[in-house]
Amino acid sequence: MRVMVDTNVLFSAILFPEGKAAKALHKCLLLYELVIPSYVIDKLKNVIQRKLPDKSKDIDLFLSKLSFDLVYTPTEIKEGLFKIRDKKDYPILYTAIIENVDVLISGDKDFADTEVEYPEILTPAEFIERY
Repeated sequence: MRVMVDTNVLFSAILFPEGKAAKALHKCLLLYELVIPSYVIDKLKNVIQRKLPDKSKDIDLFLSKLSFDLVYTPTEIKEGLFKIRDKKDYPILYTAIIENVDVLISGDKDFADTEVEYPEILTPAEFIERY
């Protein structure tokens, strides 16, 4: 099973190594194929730089310790395939769809309101419970 994580899952896993996001990430690493799009990595680096600038140099080390499939988020994205409240989240779900991932894990409530059949969109807690 291919499982993609959103920026907030990675950020939360870094901040709270014993939290649900970290546990979901760990489960992905052990049992499934973890997928991280280029857009999420760029967004994570920006968030770390903005919120924890003293940790920005450590993000590459963190990512190098994870075994994941890096997928490219296209710069030209076909609009209108689905509706999502926050336009900044469109590339994440778009990438999940074109990369044919089975599950997208996100703590972002904007994804919960999105009506797509595939991939399954779960919070870290829901992922842990279901899988």
